[in-house]
Amino acid sequence: MKHILTALAILLSISLFSQKVSISGSIKDKTNGEDLIGVNVLIKELPGTGAASNVYGFYSVSLEPGTYTLMYRFVGYQTIEETITLTQNVVKNIELSPESEILEEFKVTAEKDDENIKSNEISTIKFNPKEIETIPVLFGEKDVLKTVTLLPGVKSAGEGNSGFFVRGGGADQNLILLDEAPVYNASHLLGFFSVFNSDALKDINLVKGGMPAQYGGRVSSVMDIKMKEGNSKGLSMTGGIGTISSKLTIEAPIVKDKGSFLISARRTYADIFLRFAPDTSIRDSRLYFYDLNLKANYSISEKDRIFVSGYFGRDNFSFGESFGFDWGNATGTVRWNHIYNSKLFSNTSVIFSDYKYRINIGAAGFSFGSNIRDWNFKQDFQWFANDKHNVKFGINAIYHTFSPGEIEVEEGAPISDDDVQQSFGIEGAAYIMDEFKVSSLFNIVYGIRYSNYGAMGPGDIYSYDEEGDVVDTTTYSSGQFYQWYHNLEPRIAMNYIVNDVSSIKASYARNNQYVHLLSNSTSGSPTDIWLPCSNNIQPQQSDQVTLGYFRNFKKNMFELSVEGYYKWLDRLIDYRTGAQTNFNDFVEGDLLYGSGKAYGVELLFRKKKGDFTGWIGYTLSRSLRQVDGVNNGNWYPARQDRIHDISVVTMYSFSERVAASASWVYYTGDAITFPSGKYEMNGVVYNYYTERNGYRMPNYHRIDLGVTLYGKKFKTSIDPDTGNEIKKEKKFQSNWNFSVYNAYARENAYQINFEENADTGQTEAVQLSLFKAIPSITYSFNF
Repeated sequence: MKHILTALAILLSISLFSQKVSISGSIKDKTNGEDLIGVNVLIKELPGTGAASNVYGFYSVSLEPGTYTLMYRFVGYQTIEETITLTQNVVKNIELSPESEILEEFKVTAEKDDENIKSNEISTIKFNPKEIETIPVLFGEKDVLKTVTLLPGVKSAGEGNSGFFVRGGGADQNLILLDEAPVYNASHLLGFFSVFNSDALKDINLVKGGMPAQYGGRVSSVMDIKMKEGNSKGLSMTGGIGTISSKLTIEAPIVKDKGSFLISARRTYADIFLRFAPDTSIRDSRLYFYDLNLKANYSISEKDRIFVSGYFGRDNFSFGESFGFDWGNATGTVRWNHIYNSKLFSNTSVIFSDYKYRINIGAAGFSFGSNIRDWNFKQDFQWFANDKHNVKFGINAIYHTFSPGEIEVEEGAPISDDDVQQSFGIEGAAYIMDEFKVSSLFNIVYGIRYSNYGAMGPGDIYSYDEEGDVVDTTTYSSGQFYQWYHNLEPRIAMNYIVNDVSSIKASYARNNQYVHLLSNSTSGSPTDIWLPCSNNIQPQQSDQVTLGYFRNFKKNMFELSVEGYYKWLDRLIDYRTGAQTNFNDFVEGDLLYGSGKAYGVELLFRKKKGDFTGWIGYTLSRSLRQVDGVNNGNWYPARQDRIHDISVVTMYSFSERVAASASWVYYTGDAITFPSGKYEMNGVVYNYYTERNGYRMPNYHRIDLGVTLYGKKFKTSIDPDTGNEIKKEKKFQSNWNFSVYNAYARENAYQINFEENADTGQTEAVQLSLFKAIPSITYSFNF
């Protein structure tokens, strides 16, 4: 490790002797002022030289003094070419127009889209909400989490669950960020929908492997979601009325071209119809969820910009006064962007995240719940050192508060009001990474991340023997640390460009995870609880290697990628037989620890141009676990061990006003533990179990269909001077979407229960299915 750090320091120091000048600035959407992420800034005279705009639209390119032709290129936007003479550092801000508009002041050219070949990124999925508008989904709700599971390496946690598995990892091993704030439970309606309102989102980036050093804290993946900034050019509104929910988004300038805001709200209205029920107890019931996204930004000066964003969402279900269940997330982020000079960009963030659930048993006079709350500070720098080195470095500190069990009781309630003890801790990290352009054909991204976790009081800390019984108790005061963990996490990714249409990429990354989700359910639920590392629970750790081949065909109309991966997992958590994970002060004694491995091959064939677009994805994989005390110490399949996973997504544009889409999915049934037989003891019949996850649920498959009808997008008029027809885009746009989820009404298994037949006395497997065919209609508009 010492040699790695030394080599990193030597490579970075080279840039200090550079005599080059730089051109830098920000890149925005001309129509609404949104920052554009990942715009390629290329130098026509120097193939292989250039940069990409960061998540705030900032770019910087270092060059020898001279005259150059700069090309600003981004998918879905018109490419700008501009000639500039550099004798000193220059600031050049650019606005790009969508492809539908015509630019007169710049030369516009059509460039091939080969970023999958030239980019250093491997095992990464990127898209924006516009790309998923026509894909059919349940109840017509556009859902980024559901859509991402249609791609290789990402598997749905099943119907009635918005969780997902990435390359054999668990649902809790994915870090989900919304404007840098962790979202601990991303589901609505017990998992049927995610918390992300697509109208408020700008960019989604999922990293499955080769995780860059600025990310950490989870051992499987990171999903980084950015909210829109808001329209800084003028007032705009977007909305929709769907089968079970409606939404509205408002964007407007605070000061034109200097600041803007966004307000986006969504709510279901199933509870409105309950008010018309003849039964008074049903009329008093509630069943809804809501989301509220808020964001504002303002440029204080040419070098300083402030962002404030927040998310508030909650589910509420109650049956009169006798029972209530609600859960939700609240996040807040305050960020300060500062440009120190043409090469050094800084972002400082203060972040708040809170997830809690509450269950009210009104009939019994008590309520209980759980809560996790974070305060987070981040400082990130990006140094555009020269044309070969782009360096990122920073620090991060999170203060965690875990409340695994909070109980409130009324007088006369049948239980005590003893809360489960809280846990506290500080999670820290520091990182540095360098994107090094070794040559025009070979790029390398390498770095290292140092992470730690300190568990702290106040509280009683228990030690357990091998049987899970308490053998010692130590009391610690507030702020007193009782356990520290320290880890180094090297990261490296390489890209060798074989030719203009193909490349080979490879990566290695180590990750550590200091918070853990405890669940007794197979599908996950809002009542699952999070626990931190302690003197008993060690951090989970993963090491993953990936090798991929990427190839384009027919002038980049078709893309093919093949990726193979192998992941080692250590210190995974499982449970003793009969473990009680909720409201248990001694839950750590019920935990077992083991290792895992996951490996597979992912294939993706995609057509991305023309009237007919879509992709075919296939994953062949295994995910296995080994835990002492489980399955006689033998390896067994993890629940998410799906050997085959296939998705076919097609979209066809018949005209400017009619588009159709279809998606078909198939995957191997989840591994599950079923009874192998039964036996009788003292007149009581018991199920007999053998191996862990030795059986399979039935294989899953369905097809979803959708049609979108657009209103007229353009209006025509006659130029009085020339007599020519003028075609102008209408300000008000609308569409109707008609979709059918599970169109051939496949009864996929949600649960299988074993029940005794009253007539024959035989035990039968009874399958529970959630959905057959579900049609939906959604009306959307924007202006």
